[in-house]
Amino acid sequence: MRTGELLARGGPLVGLVLVCVVFVFLVGPQFLGPANLELIARQTAIVCTAALGMTLVIVAAGIDLSVGSIVSLSTVVIAIVLRHAGGPGLAALAAIASAAGCGLVTGVLVTRLKVVPFIVTLGMMLLVRGAAKGLADERRLEAPITWLNDLLRTASAALVPLGVWMMAALALVVAGILRYTRFGRHLFAIGSNERTARLCGVRVERTKVAVYALSAALAGLAGVLQFSKLSVGDPTVAVGLELDVIAAVIIGGGSLSGGKGTALGTVLGATIMAVIQIGCSQRGLPNWVQQIVTGGIIVAAVALDRWRLRAGAGERAA
Repeated sequence: MRTGELLARGGPLVGLVLVCVVFVFLVGPQFLGPANLELIARQTAIVCTAALGMTLVIVAAGIDLSVGSIVSLSTVVIAIVLRHAGGPGLAALAAIASAAGCGLVTGVLVTRLKVVPFIVTLGMMLLVRGAAKGLADERRLEAPITWLNDLLRTASAALVPLGVWMMAALALVVAGILRYTRFGRHLFAIGSNERTARLCGVRVERTKVAVYALSAALAGLAGVLQFSKLSVGDPTVAVGLELDVIAAVIIGGGSLSGGKGTALGTVLGATIMAVIQIGCSQRGLPNWVQQIVTGGIIVAAVALDRWRLRAGAGERAA
């Protein structure tokens, strides 16, 4: 097995173990206690749900900077529907549908305008955030209490909250899509070499539109979990979440150049991010230190991605 493949498969798990060991040493053995593990799982659920969608986009050599804005829009949509006597199920569906609509627009702009995804999604990030603030009249929207508020609350019978089980089920679905479906194979083909994929009959534009819509829908579901955590519609929430999401995918073995990525790696990457954030908080480190650590991890993840690519290219040349 080549060095790059070995790092992509085993690196995230080794990294998670090392991070846990560091914080057990800094915080104490209670860091791996049942209550704290549940807290880590709940913290992971939101980032990981959005990161699973981002995995599909990055495999296809794309990027989406509008994830955090879509999460905030979803919380606002849920609050608005609930405030107008809509049921919680309808509110969740409306949030996911509005998020998917944003992704559909992004996909159409990327494929029709032939503009790089970074620029399109940067614009969508501002557009969607502005729409969320406008719908909420630039304030937090209170909403009636429903079962949506229980998705990330402690459930002793289920061991972990329902939202965590939802995340696990989604990880299995995304893993199945990438490994066993034609759509998944097309994503890897586009990410590896778009021109070759087109020559092989892959409908590149249609696939890209679909993957951006699907990724945004999962970001909308992450917004449902975010609403469960906050119990309000907040147009200012999830600022910078897209960086955590992208970092989770890259730490998990994905490549910004496309053609690589796994659902399991993304779950491990999101867990690493959650462990670091919670560990820093419990150690009593100020917020600015946490931001420096998170920024350093993102830079290290991108550097690791570059190193993996060079290592893989060197071994193929040999």
